[in-house]
Amino acid sequence: VEEPEAAVAEEEPAVEEAPAEIEEPEAAAAEEEPAVEEAPAEIEEPEAAAAEEEPAVEEAPAEIEEPEAAVAEEEPAAEEAPAEVEEPEAAVAEEEPAAEEAQSEVEEHPMTALMEDAFAFERLRAGQIKQGEIVSVTPTEVLIDVGAKSEGLVPSKELERLGREGLEHLKVGQKIPVYVVRPEDRDGNLILSIRRAEEESDWLRAQEQFESGEHIEAPVAGFNKGGLIVRLGKLRGFVPASQLSAQHRGSNTQQPEERWSRLVGESVHVKIIEINRKRKRLILSERAAQRLVREAKKAELLETLRPGEVKKGVVSSLTDFGAFVNLGGADGLVHLSELSWNRSVKPRDLLKVGQDVEVYILNVDQQRKRIALSLKRLEPEPWVTAESRYYVGQLVEGTITRLANFGAFALVNDELEGLIHISELSPGRINHPQDVVQEGDQHVMRIIRIDAKRRRMGLSLKRVTDPEYADLDWQAELAEAESTYEAAETEPQNDEEI
Repeated sequence: VEEPEAAVAEEEPAVEEAPAEIEEPEAAAAEEEPAVEEAPAEIEEPEAAAAEEEPAVEEAPAEIEEPEAAVAEEEPAAEEAPAEVEEPEAAVAEEEPAAEEAQSEVEEHPMTALMEDAFAFERLRAGQIKQGEIVSVTPTEVLIDVGAKSEGLVPSKELERLGREGLEHLKVGQKIPVYVVRPEDRDGNLILSIRRAEEESDWLRAQEQFESGEHIEAPVAGFNKGGLIVRLGKLRGFVPASQLSAQHRGSNTQQPEERWSRLVGESVHVKIIEINRKRKRLILSERAAQRLVREAKKAELLETLRPGEVKKGVVSSLTDFGAFVNLGGADGLVHLSELSWNRSVKPRDLLKVGQDVEVYILNVDQQRKRIALSLKRLEPEPWVTAESRYYVGQLVEGTITRLANFGAFALVNDELEGLIHISELSPGRINHPQDVVQEGDQHVMRIIRIDAKRRRMGLSLKRVTDPEYADLDWQAELAEAESTYEAAETEPQNDEEI
C-alpha cells in the first residue's frame, strides 16, 4: 500500500508543473494516450499515473481507493492551473494604472516646464548670422536678443572700433544682423559681433556680384605702389595698376603719390574679377567695368540706330583700312571705300583723332554688333553730274594714282578717277606704263570718253597736243578768258557796295 502513496507523492510535482506542460506540443500528449486510455484530458496526468499502478496492486482493491481519492484531490489543482497562467495578464493590468500614475507625476513635476522651455531655444553655432534686437546700449557693452536662452553680448573691444558715431546709430529696439563669435564663453556669455556680421553680408554680396558679372561703383580709400585700394562696404578691394583705365593709370615713371593721390575720395566703376573669402582676397578691374559699360551702351545704341540716319560723332582711332567714330556709346567703322569719292584719299589725310564729324548710317548688324558708317554719302556723288560738268575732248589736270600692266589710273580734279590706257600714254610703243609715268605725277590729259552710268572715264596723254582738238581747245580757252574778264569786272562793284 505504501508504494501507491509514493507514486502519488511523486505525481505532485508533476501536477504543480502542469501549467508549463499544458503548452507542450500535441505530439507529447499523443504518446501518453496508449498508457492512459481512460484519461480524455491532458490535465488529468495524475490519473494516468494512478492507472499505471493498478496492475501492480490488483490484490488490494480496497486500498487502491485511497490513491484514487488522492488523484481526485489533485484534479482541482490541475483545473486551477489555467487560472495561474492568467495571473501575468492580471499583473500587467495592475501595472498599467501604476504607469499612468507615474506619467501623470512626471507631467506635473515643476521642472518639466523649465526643461521644455530650455529645449525650445535655438542652439546657436559659431559663424551663424542671426537677426537680433538691441536690448541695451552702454559705452562698454551692447546686449542683443537673438532668441537664445540668454541675451548676446557685443564686447567693448568692438565698440571701441565702432567709435562714438557708431554707438549713436545703435538704438534700443533696433533690429540688426549679428555674427555668432562664440555660443558660450568661460563665463557662459553668448559673444556676438556687429562688425563681422556686416563683413559677412558684404562678402555674400560681393560673391553675388562676382557671379552675376555686374559692375559696381566704389570709393577710393587709398593706394600703394601696385594700384588703388577701394572699399566695398566693410571690405577692402585692390585694383592693380594694369587693371586701371588709361585715364587713371598714369605713367610708370611717376611715383604712386603723383599718379593716384588725386583719386582718393573719388568713386570709380569696377568689376570683381577674383574673390577668395578664406584668404580675404578681393581683386577688381576698372577696365573690365568700362567694357561692360560700353557693351551696355552699345546694345542700347544698336536698338535705336536706323540705316539712312545722320549722326554726330567723334573720331576715336584711325587705321589703314578706315576710321572709327564714337557715336556716344559705340564705335562705328568708316571703311576706306566710304571715306571719300576720291579713292586715293587715306584716312590720315582726311581725318584726325578727336575731330567732330557727321556720319551716315549705312548698316546696323545686331547679331555681330557692328555699325557701318560713311562720310562720302553726305556729299553728292561726282558721277551724277559728271556729264554736265565734263565733255569729250576737254583738257583736265590729273594725278597718277596707280599703275597696271594695261595702263595708269589718274584722279581728275580730285573727284573722278579715269584710266589712261597704255596705248594712250605715248605716241610710241612702250612695254609698261612706268616707262612714261609714275604714281603721284601730275599731268594735263584729255578726256576721250565718259560713261557716267558705269562710272568710267577714258583719258589720254598723247592726244593733248593733237591738232584734231585744236578748234575745241581754242573755244575752251576763249570761254575761260571771258569768264575771267567778267569776274574781274564784278569785283569793283562788290567793293563799292560793301
